Amino acid sequence: MNKKLLVTGAVLGIFSIVLGAFAAHGLEKVLTKEAVDTFETGVRYQMYHALLLFFLGNASVLKNKTKQFIWIFIVSGVILFSGSIYGLATNELTSFDFNKVALLTPIGGLLLIISWLFLLVDFIRIKSD
Repeated sequence: MNKKLLVTGAVLGIFSIVLGAFAAHGLEKVLTKEAVDTFETGVRYQMYHALLLFFLGNASVLKNKTKQFIWIFIVSGVILFSGSIYGLATNELTSFDFNKVALLTPIGGLLLIISWLFLLVDFIRIKSD
C-alpha cells in the first residue's frame, strides 16, 4: 500500500510541475489571466494532494484500510476536481464544451474533503501515548 501511495504521489507531483510550467509558459499567451489563474488552482490542489500521498506513504500510525480509502478518494478527487478545472480553464481552446461537465468540479472537491475526513477520523482513533 505504501509503495502505491508514494508512486501515485510522485506521478501527481510530476504532472503538477509539468502542468504548472505549461500554464506559466504556454497558456498565458492564449488564455486570459483569469483562465490561467483558474488552471493554476487545479495545479495547486493536485500538488497538495501529491504531498499528502507522500505523507500517507510514510505514516506508520494509519491503518492500511484507511490509507486505501484515502488513496481512492484522492485519486478520484484530483481527476474530477483538477481535471475539470483544467478543462474549464482551457474551454475556449477545445471543441468540447467543458461547461457541460462543470458539476464534476464540486464532486471532486467533495471527494478530496472526504479523504481528509478519513485522515482526521483515523488520527482521532489513535490511542494516546
